[in-house]
Amino acid sequence: MAPTARKPAHAAEAGQPRKRVAAEPRTHDPERTKAAILRAAIVEFGEKGLAGGRIDEIAAATHTSKRMIYYYFGSKDGLYLAALEQSYARVRDSELQLRLDDMDPQTALRCLVTVMFDHHLDNEHYIRIVMSENINRGRYLKQSSKIQELNRPAITLLRSIYDSGVAAGLFRPGLDATDIHASISALSFFNVSNRHTFGLIFQQDNQSPAYQANRRENVVQMILRYVRHP
Repeated sequence: MAPTARKPAHAAEAGQPRKRVAAEPRTHDPERTKAAILRAAIVEFGEKGLAGGRIDEIAAATHTSKRMIYYYFGSKDGLYLAALEQSYARVRDSELQLRLDDMDPQTALRCLVTVMFDHHLDNEHYIRIVMSENINRGRYLKQSSKIQELNRPAITLLRSIYDSGVAAGLFRPGLDATDIHASISALSFFNVSNRHTFGLIFQQDNQSPAYQANRRENVVQMILRYVRHP
């Protein structure tokens, strides 16, 4: 008895083209991908600086590739600059989301100082990447075509609050909004940038909620007393 011919298990074995299995659709959202890369870059460069930061680590953290990162940002330097710009943009966004128009000038200034203090406190990697760029003497930030535009609204907002306070007889005249902004930034920045060394030197638990609440109120009072009409 002749053996029965075996039927091929797959169509391709019978000389027929194999059907391609449809792949699951891939989501492609360039803006979301770029935002994720920037978040990871702020952390990486904040921890290690430009020289020590690795594109491989950023790619791994965002499930992307070096090729994709270079496609979006051109180079490691380009990504570093974009991360710097994004760091400043986040600070400004937190300020611009405030609704201060219906507040009296003193309340508005208190609110603004509080938000700036808390943003610095909650974003240590922003502090670190700015410190890194200051070590670089601003070499990369000076290449930015939009850093002034990003930060101009901060001075405009503060000047509006200050001018309203002067007009109402609450704030003393003759102060510069940029100087006031520098004082707020300095007090908020130092609270994070030096907290480890300061806490060790003076044996303070300066990362506790109670300490930070007290420090926040101190900073608010320093600024308010500086601008108030005597």
